[in-house]
Amino acid sequence: MLIYILIALTSICYFWYYYLTRTFNYWKSRNVVGPKPVPLFGNLQDSSLRRKNIGVVFKDIYNAYPNEKVVGVFRMTTPCLLLRDLDVIKHVLIKDFDYFSDRGVSFGEKGLGNNLFHSDSDMWRVLRNRFTPIFTTGKLKNMVYLLSKSGDKFIELVDDICQKQKEHEVHSLVQKYTMATISACAFGLEVDTISDTHNSIFTKIDNIIFTPTYIDEIDMMYPGVLRKLNIDPFPKEVPEFFEQLVKTVIEQRNGKPTDRKDFMDLILKLREDRKLQGPKRTEGKNETSLELTDDVIAAQAFVFYAAGYETSASTMAFMLYALAKNPDVQNKVIAEVDRVLEKYDGRLSFEALTDLKYMEKVFNETLRFYPLVEPLQRNAKRDYKIPRMNVTVRKGQMVLISPLGIQHDEKYYPNPEKFDPERFSSENSSGRHACAYLAFGTGPRNCIGMRFAKLQSLVCIAKFFSKFRVEPSKRTLPAMRFVPKRFIMAHEGGIHLNIIPRSI
Repeated sequence: MLIYILIALTSICYFWYYYLTRTFNYWKSRNVVGPKPVPLFGNLQDSSLRRKNIGVVFKDIYNAYPNEKVVGVFRMTTPCLLLRDLDVIKHVLIKDFDYFSDRGVSFGEKGLGNNLFHSDSDMWRVLRNRFTPIFTTGKLKNMVYLLSKSGDKFIELVDDICQKQKEHEVHSLVQKYTMATISACAFGLEVDTISDTHNSIFTKIDNIIFTPTYIDEIDMMYPGVLRKLNIDPFPKEVPEFFEQLVKTVIEQRNGKPTDRKDFMDLILKLREDRKLQGPKRTEGKNETSLELTDDVIAAQAFVFYAAGYETSASTMAFMLYALAKNPDVQNKVIAEVDRVLEKYDGRLSFEALTDLKYMEKVFNETLRFYPLVEPLQRNAKRDYKIPRMNVTVRKGQMVLISPLGIQHDEKYYPNPEKFDPERFSSENSSGRHACAYLAFGTGPRNCIGMRFAKLQSLVCIAKFFSKFRVEPSKRTLPAMRFVPKRFIMAHEGGIHLNIIPRSI
């Protein structure tokens, strides 16, 4: 009897092992090199077990194959292709975009799934076309007043807390500013998130959205499984929060557009038509339509909130950290801020902000050093043969790109571990490959709000350095340790710095 049990267990183990490794010869049989996968995890063991941030995992794989254009990797048993060569990346993101117009990060079609970031290519074209006007130069100029108003309140807060202690965790500090600005610029809400020391609902929503659960890990290892099962990765309080947020704003405006010309005004104008329509690029129907239900409106509110709140807060926190570690760069920033404020009579107008040339370089260098979203990914809509290579990406397969790996590659950035804003001078950047800097992606499906994000950050950082400077504290780590369980790159343990009032 015992021998039959042992035979049965051995058979089960064998077939289970076979199932978990059945695809592991996929890339090798196609002469594509790559790291050896591990049963159950593929090449994502360290990420899945929360040992390393997913961006660091892909950077390590990128660095391990310096002479390869592409590297074969596995999510669980799913073969994916990590792209290293910038010309190949340019084909995927720009030249041959129609083959890779889906991000491949979609989840359930109900709830928050129908948003600008996660939607499939046909729906994305409809949404992108409609929401692009929010970020024109004229609209951004109109937002400077709101950004500046929140910036002034933020500086009052910093001044107040500096009188009590000089060391602060700066990421949670600048989150107060980004929450206030996204509330005002996107939703027209005067939410006092700056002086409110608790912000419990916003903090809770932030933690839920940006801290991956094991549901997210399953979708990472089995791409597309959430959409197939129509599962929303967020608990019900997240969609309920955004549905209530949208309902509140609509009621405040009596269901009609105002003269604010913000995100919700555009939504209210579109809501009058009830349907969004646009051209369809895939087979079948000539037109794609989307009924603008309350769920769909809440989904767009969700993605605008997520993009304008946490990513900008992380960027500014990383900027403050980099400037604390590089006082010579900080001195140049302060000198430029003083010069520009004097030139524009102490006002941070849109024109004054565009005059902060050196600070813009610092902003770009910060996101080179610490790109926030890892990895970039695209899903093949049909079979695609990589130009000048004997490698074909099959329909439904994922291609991955590591901005962290590329932007720390000495081929494109000599001495890449040095923080050097002059990399982004016109002289130094003019000959650089278009895909060597991917902080906001590139091509048609890049970040729609990148100009707003830059403006939002420049206002806060300029006002901050007009009054303060930063220095490392006893708790400042010499190098970044990224949180293993966050999709947005974040410093483990927070970023602690001394904030010193300037003697003016």
